[in-house]
Amino acid sequence: MIIVSGSISVTPSRRDAFVAASLEAVVAARSAPGCLDFVVAADPVNPDRVNVYERWETDAAVEAFRGEGPGPHLTADIVRADVTRYEISSTGPA
Repeated sequence: MIIVSGSISVTPSRRDAFVAASLEAVVAARSAPGCLDFVVAADPVNPDRVNVYERWETDAAVEAFRGEGPGPHLTADIVRADVTRYEISSTGPA
């Protein structure tokens, strides 16, 4: 299992537009083969932060969905990104 998780900093006045523009990618990802979860959400505390969480069955599924990544309409708003990919070897109840 692959988890992609972290945060993206955007200009505070553009955060809601960034999240709204991400909706199409969220819907597409959730219907993509191998996607178990995909969320792009405004942080409730920091006005410039967008939280990202993805869970995929395999690395190949992530790469097949990503292609070339987000378009310029999204990347133009990103000030900084701290997003990490984790390879998970086992899971269990929390």
